[in-house]
Amino acid sequence: MKNTQINDRLGALRTWMRARQISAFVFPSTDPHHGEYVPDHWKGREWISGFNGSAGTAVVTLHEAALWTDSRYFIAATQQLDGTEFVLMKERVAGTPTVAAWLAQVLGTEGPARVGVEGMVLSAAEADDLRRSLAAEGPFALVTDADPLEEIWTDRPAVPLHPVEVHPLCYAGETAGAKLERIRTRLGELHADGMLVCSLDDIAWTLNLRGSDVHCNPVFVAYLLIAPGRTVLFTDRRKVDGEVLRYLDGIGVELMDYEAVKAELACYDGEALLMDPAEVNEVLFRTAEEKAVAAASPVPGMKSVKNATEIEGFRQAMLRDGIAMVRFLHWLLPAVEAGGQTEMTVDRKLTALRAEQPLFKGLSFDTIAAYAEHGAIVHYEATPETDVPLKPEGLLLLDSGAQYLDGTTDITRTIALGPLTEEERQVYTTVLKAHIQLELLKFPSGASGTQLDAVARKELWREGLNYLHGTGHGVGAYLNVHEGPHQIRMEYKPAPMVEGLTVTDEPGVYVEGRFGVRIENTLLVTPYINNDFGTFLQFESLTLCPIDLRPVELGRLTDEEISWLNAYHQMVYERLAPHLDEDVRQWLRKNTLPVAK
Repeated sequence: MKNTQINDRLGALRTWMRARQISAFVFPSTDPHHGEYVPDHWKGREWISGFNGSAGTAVVTLHEAALWTDSRYFIAATQQLDGTEFVLMKERVAGTPTVAAWLAQVLGTEGPARVGVEGMVLSAAEADDLRRSLAAEGPFALVTDADPLEEIWTDRPAVPLHPVEVHPLCYAGETAGAKLERIRTRLGELHADGMLVCSLDDIAWTLNLRGSDVHCNPVFVAYLLIAPGRTVLFTDRRKVDGEVLRYLDGIGVELMDYEAVKAELACYDGEALLMDPAEVNEVLFRTAEEKAVAAASPVPGMKSVKNATEIEGFRQAMLRDGIAMVRFLHWLLPAVEAGGQTEMTVDRKLTALRAEQPLFKGLSFDTIAAYAEHGAIVHYEATPETDVPLKPEGLLLLDSGAQYLDGTTDITRTIALGPLTEEERQVYTTVLKAHIQLELLKFPSGASGTQLDAVARKELWREGLNYLHGTGHGVGAYLNVHEGPHQIRMEYKPAPMVEGLTVTDEPGVYVEGRFGVRIENTLLVTPYINNDFGTFLQFESLTLCPIDLRPVELGRLTDEEISWLNAYHQMVYERLAPHLDEDVRQWLRKNTLPVAK
């Protein structure tokens, strides 16, 4: 069936393109702040294509349309693009052309072609990469000074105006003044006297402010200019009340209108302004290019290393989150056996249990409650159209998390709702082995996440299994659930692993059309030993929740893996039991008893 709404939007776009002699238009997934999750105002790629995943690029020519996304969304994108002109391009799959190569195929290379993209939502680095790749394919010109959505998206949502709030020092652990001083010291080492900060979570962390402009992420739309002798926050004044104004004045931060940032950059009175080309959008980067020091922002690395207050906040947030999770798991199986439960009802139940906990501020991402074959859709989100009843059989993959004032949580458990197939048990056990092997790892300080990644995957590779998403990502301290710069993944990520980082451990296997398995804890990087060979680190589990043992083929676990599992479950019981009612505590005791081969 044709999707007439999407096709009508394509028609309006092409009318706009013809009037401006533009042969193709590119829609990335980002906003002016290069965020992974963006306010509705900037969801242009979703609006034009109908695909709502967090990652992807839509490209439209006068006669063709295609969408690129990664393996997390192959199944979902296939379903959402059905009935539209868009052809799915599977990233990192052999035979899939790049955007530039595809444009050369469909447009030809005989004459010049103008390719448009809104320069405010494409980073300077991405714009340069696109220019180079287009130039390698033919006589293409990149146009970055026009936004068709301003004209054709007639009911476009406004830029959000939610209030900005001060994040108390008792949770932040370091004053904004101290953070700004550390940033300025680092800028001096990079031969810069100022910096433009565009990343919303970096701004929130630096100034100890929070907001709610982005779904599930406690940030607000703004820019931050750190200049010689002054610091300027650019945001809509309507979202800043008297308390926040007094706070900003107290820390020496000026407040200016959001739209004023370009003019301020044009008259920057310093000598060398650090702008991260991977973060600063194309328009703003070119505005101050003559004074630019193009270098990686120092803020993500600072933000990722948690101070003692933040670490204690994580521990307390994980404790409350674990209480909610255990109460949920105690409820789940009897509820499924009684009937009437679906993916969406268990999502609502877990959210309600979390909301009962002190300092709860909301979810850290939309819950993935994926039953049976839906578990193979890596970033599945149940809707009224896809929601299915849960039966007392098979696997439920539950990936969820919450925002608390003192920390952010992210946990996945795959739960047996009843009898399982041999394949389900085998895959579950292999994924558990992969998870434990990473938790057991000891490694030198400074190793990159890429070097650690194979430790988890080797258990899967032995079985001819793999997953195409990362093994781990950083987690913010009452900030974004996905935080860099460090990652644990196959693709090379040079950011070093150092003491104080939080990172997830979430290997998985997804059998299309049947089931999926993922097991995830959030970990803290802690000291191991320091000797003549250097400083070595290890992982500590912050997540407090039992791992379902019913699907495990215990004979396949090594003695070391069983020892880790028993020690983890003992810790979970000891930490959570004092906070649970007797019936829930008895359930937890039963589900954390030591196991053996």
